[in-house]
Amino acid sequence: MKRAKYKTQGNVTTITTDGFNAYIKSVKKTFGYNNKIRQFNVNHNVIIACQEGHFNIYIERLHNSIRQRTEGFRGFHGSVDSADSIMKGYEIFYNFIRKHQSIKCCPYELATDLKLENPNKWLGLIEMSKNR
Repeated sequence: MKRAKYKTQGNVTTITTDGFNAYIKSVKKTFGYNNKIRQFNVNHNVIIACQEGHFNIYIERLHNSIRQRTEGFRGFHGSVDSADSIMKGYEIFYNFIRKHQSIKCCPYELATDLKLENPNKWLGLIEMSKNR
């Protein structure tokens, strides 16, 4: 939490955590707590995965895929622009290149009538973007 606060230069307004009790103490210690009004100095949003049908397995899977892919990258140094570029590329990969196990195809194939004929889907997307 300290690292997140440092990297965002303290511009944190909301912290979302799961129901692990240690997070309450950590948020209080890192971001502060106002005893007069009995509130954290940031909005602490606690989501318990097993209540109300919230399951975080999907976002955890995506998070692990992103972490695995970007683990060896260098040069970010907290750059929001670099992170934004990487995430846009990963979004394209996730929706247009990578076949998903459960649906056995890429999401774009179910959502659009787009046809990528080139076996190299990255090149096919680049070629299509030139023509539009």
